[in-house]
Amino acid sequence: MKNSVFTIAFTLFLVKMLAQNASFSATLQEEPFPNFPALHSFVDGNYDGKWVFIGGRTDGLHQRQPFAAFDPDFNNLNIWVTDIATKQVWSKPLNELSVDLMEQLQSSNMEYVQRGDVLYITGGYGYSPTVGEWVTYPYLTAVDLSGLVAAVVTNAPVAPYFRQLTDERLRVTGGYLGLLNDEFFLVGGQVFQGRYNPHGPDHGPGFYQKYSNAIKQFNIDDNGTSLTVSSYAETVDTANLHRRDYNMAPQIFPNGSQGFTVFSGVFQYDQDLPWLNTVDVFPGSYTVNNNFNQYLNQYHTAHAGFFSATQNEMHTLFFGGISRYYLNADGVLKDDPEVPFVKTISLITRKADGSMTELKLGEMPSLLGAGATFLPAASLAMSQDGIVNLDALPNENTLIGYVVGGIESSLPNILFIDDGTLSNASGKVYKVFLNKQSTPAVEIKGEQYFGLKLFPNPAQEKLTVNFSVPVDDEVELIFKDSTGKIILQEKRSVELGEYELSYEIGQWSSGVYFVEIRSERFETAAQFVKK
Repeated sequence: MKNSVFTIAFTLFLVKMLAQNASFSATLQEEPFPNFPALHSFVDGNYDGKWVFIGGRTDGLHQRQPFAAFDPDFNNLNIWVTDIATKQVWSKPLNELSVDLMEQLQSSNMEYVQRGDVLYITGGYGYSPTVGEWVTYPYLTAVDLSGLVAAVVTNAPVAPYFRQLTDERLRVTGGYLGLLNDEFFLVGGQVFQGRYNPHGPDHGPGFYQKYSNAIKQFNIDDNGTSLTVSSYAETVDTANLHRRDYNMAPQIFPNGSQGFTVFSGVFQYDQDLPWLNTVDVFPGSYTVNNNFNQYLNQYHTAHAGFFSATQNEMHTLFFGGISRYYLNADGVLKDDPEVPFVKTISLITRKADGSMTELKLGEMPSLLGAGATFLPAASLAMSQDGIVNLDALPNENTLIGYVVGGIESSLPNILFIDDGTLSNASGKVYKVFLNKQSTPAVEIKGEQYFGLKLFPNPAQEKLTVNFSVPVDDEVELIFKDSTGKIILQEKRSVELGEYELSYEIGQWSSGVYFVEIRSERFETAAQFVKK
């Protein structure tokens, strides 16, 4: 240990970017679609070649101020039906429905899954005029898509095609609802009651927040008239299932079994940062994978799964969104604890031996993807669980589906400066093409690195910078003021170990400062206040 008496409070990683070849490439091409609804964090269904969209929001990222966050004026108040082949759009207002249905179905971050022609929806967060407060809804709603699509297209009443029951166990928002062998899996998420406030539950307009920390497995008995939740079982793990706003994707595992993988998500207990590990979910069990870290695409975003039986490999593809890490123009993996919007298109592959790898394949056309969805092309060969048969795809460029909706941001980090104009709900549709030719990519692997810590914070006369390195290296430290002006810059050759460096700052002006530390492979930053 080099001049250190301080124990690092958290761990980051040395990330090695390795030249690698991916099994395929993915490219996007915008598909003109006039009057397509601009939404994010919505529910989608598919019937007879038509897409159905319910709920979500019509603005961009929620603002930070409690009085402006999740403004109900930007709730999606319509049921939308669109036809990708004819470019037609139809809509009907939610106010044709009962109060409970209307309130739930204009919320955001509901969980949903389609079984046959019925779309099942649980939970969701939004403003309830009945309660006079922002709530997480305790409802299970079944939507008859065949009847609904016909009613919306012909401007007929839509109420006959919705059924709803109340079940407190399903009061969840920001989780994921999966379906496997006619069993439903409601995983993760939270109950959030009250108005968003980044300063916590006891400041300003207070709120109640409780993560479910659970896998809820159950059946839905549905005879077309009544709904019943049966065979309910709940597994709680407060350490590993404490996550929301993540991606959960159906998987075929090396032994041929089927289940789901919970990728990354937020937030860790001791810091407002995404998880890095993943969790595999099976009927009646789950496994935490601490042998793999996901650095890219950590929030909920459009994603798609592909399985190759010939190679016994499962691929999951992610499109943009929000992530703590991203590769900058120099190929350095940058760690941004503010967790920015990113353009990254990444691929996680589970190989025949069970090991997992992460590759960067390319980039989105803009800072797009958070709260978006991937809709598969109609002619695609897929399993019942929505996994594409990779072996059945031709080798040339093939249309596999579309990325629709989501938040499009003008800047990577906007939460602290957003006035409601820096991001928007996307009304764009992007075709996704897959080419099975081997293509260059960047593989990312990790070992412990940096763990940057500044103390005291706020500081007055001296600032201590604490970090560690796992290999002999050269690091550069850069101090900047709030305008980005460099105050101090130095390079140091370091050996494997932990370091404490002390800096005299007594003559500096009061204000906010930033410390960046970087090597050839990795970069991170932290801020402190000079009193």
